[in-house]
Amino acid sequence: MAIGSHGVASAEHTTTAEFVRVDRNYEIARTNYLTARTNFTLAWQFGRVCFDRAEFATNSTERATLADQGITACRGAIASKPASAEAHYYHAMNLGQMARTKSLGALKLVSKMEREFGTARSLDERLDFAGPDRNLGLLYFEAPGWPTSIGSRTKARHHLRRAVELAPQHPENHLCLLEAYLYWGDHNTAQRELKALTDLWPIARTNLVGEDWAAAWNDWEKRRKQAQAKLEKTPSAIVSPRQKE
Repeated sequence: MAIGSHGVASAEHTTTAEFVRVDRNYEIARTNYLTARTNFTLAWQFGRVCFDRAEFATNSTERATLADQGITACRGAIASKPASAEAHYYHAMNLGQMARTKSLGALKLVSKMEREFGTARSLDERLDFAGPDRNLGLLYFEAPGWPTSIGSRTKARHHLRRAVELAPQHPENHLCLLEAYLYWGDHNTAQRELKALTDLWPIARTNLVGEDWAAAWNDWEKRRKQAQAKLEKTPSAIVSPRQKE
């Protein structure tokens, strides 16, 4: 999972079957959580499916409602077990969903997301295939730079690289780093990252199977093709004016 546009494939890229599966998981987790709100495991697991379900939201109101449910559940889990990497991680993920429903108000949530992902990282850096580093990298990549917010190319590159180091078998980590290099106009490094992604692709296809991975593969295939298309252009054609050091 990842925040922003890099989580479970957005609604426009999913099938009805994928939506039905995620919605079913949400309803089951919600029922379980409501019957035992003080259950730590049920709370953070409900937070996780709230994030997933919010990826299919059709409007900001629906997304905010789902995010708020996930935030509340994860806060309860954190209160019960402060040293839970999962509770802090999915709290941050749902804060990210909430931020997507805001304009200027989103910036107020960024520091909270940074703190929660950082806490999750300190507790279990390998959670969700190095999810804390992957999402910190995306947060620093996507946020405006100083003095408006925390955006930083240096920090983004560090955390995205670390995610690849921790979970090199996970396509999402390579894709996020590849897309960042393309955005920064680093053609040569992006090409090396695409090769690494291409090499692991058949292995990942064998290991990450089943309906739980269907939406992710749809998303990854699309993004991989887009990256390949960009790399066929000259380096000067993909240099970005965005600077966030």
